[in-house]
Amino acid sequence: MRLATIDNGTPDGRLVVISTDGTSYAEAPVPTMQAALEQWATAEAALRAVTTFDQPLAQARLLAPLPRAWQWLDGSVYASHGALMDKVIGVEKPPVPFPLMYQGVSSKFYAPNEDVVMADEALGIDFEGEFGIITDMVPMGTSAADAAGHIKLVVQINDWSLRTLAAPEMKTGFGWIQAKPPCSMAPFAVTPDELGDAWVDCQPNMNLTVHWNGAQFGNAHGQAMGYGFDALVAHAARTRDLVAGTVIGSGTVSNENFREVGSSCIAERRGIEIVDEGAPKTEFMRFGDSVRMEAVTADGRKPFGAIDQKVVSR
Repeated sequence: MRLATIDNGTPDGRLVVISTDGTSYAEAPVPTMQAALEQWATAEAALRAVTTFDQPLAQARLLAPLPRAWQWLDGSVYASHGALMDKVIGVEKPPVPFPLMYQGVSSKFYAPNEDVVMADEALGIDFEGEFGIITDMVPMGTSAADAAGHIKLVVQINDWSLRTLAAPEMKTGFGWIQAKPPCSMAPFAVTPDELGDAWVDCQPNMNLTVHWNGAQFGNAHGQAMGYGFDALVAHAARTRDLVAGTVIGSGTVSNENFREVGSSCIAERRGIEIVDEGAPKTEFMRFGDSVRMEAVTADGRKPFGAIDQKVVSR
């Protein structure tokens, strides 16, 4: 099952169910995505019972599947990316037996084709291609084994970053605030069963293709996570309940052979250049630049649709 949210002039939009071929939709029996997640035990059956799709999707303006959320937590579970970034920034993290995670802004998720407003080109505008999940309510202390059952939807995310601000904020030992604007979401939120063999052990078994200004920039594979999303949910819920509609990200998708497959963010490309050549050559984004991200399965499916956006000045 694939779900989306149509812009109806309200902050949370109108929840819809997408047809199998992705060309049409039907209004859901629940008004919003948040409402569905809060009553998933009963809402899921009603959503799956929708079989008549009589509205053309091409004529609809899609918001993020969950336009705003109570909570957005982002992990960093691709070791190749984390090790490279730490080396370049000069941060020495002690090894820990749990996934890294921070809490970011969740009051807005950009729509998949919405222009992204940034304050200043000099802040080092960067995209970050990620996978993510959305939960129902997760009780405090839920184990990783039980956490998998709380993963109700899988999504694709662009976690925007301002790199000039990121390193100073990281080095304070506190957390990101200014360096992390709102994220973007691809148009469709997908139930794990819909993904079939593209979802293995709570990890995305598919590539994330990234194009910057029309040229391919990365094509990393998602199943290189040091921790699956079940472990990320359990980590987040260790000392608190997770509200229904909690969004958890994987962190930047990255592979050990990033020189061959490319990167899901500019900072990683610049890090490779620093290591290999002594200095970065690739500039960060400028106003007017565009980025397109699209997950592709081994059999060519594109389950989440595409994030395709332009960066603009405020």
